Amino acid sequence: MNREEICKYVYEKYHTSFEYLWKKYPFYAVLRGENQKWYGIIMNVPREKLGLTGKEEVDILNVKCPKELVGSFRMSPGILPAYHMNKENWLTILLDGSVSKEKILQLLDWSHDLVE
Repeated sequence: MNREEICKYVYEKYHTSFEYLWKKYPFYAVLRGENQKWYGIIMNVPREKLGLTGKEEVDILNVKCPKELVGSFRMSPGILPAYHMNKENWLTILLDGSVSKEKILQLLDWSHDLVE
């Protein structure tokens, strides 16, 4: 799943559009619920900043997750401790094909529901 597919999904399901808040980071986009709280952020970051090998950039999606499930999800391939977010409540999902579309959408839906 890629950023365009996520953009389409959240627009159709939640009437949410990506918000680009930072001139310095033109590819970083926030997803906000109706209450204006973030339920996701999509970014492109160097793999090495995530503790992975390589210097090329990879798209990631940060989502909020039920605290009691964070640890078990982080044992899954392609799901990491949150990049630049509270690691107790957030996960980072690699958008490189290593995580199934179904799992990404499940986590995205949970994140939306947690902040609403």
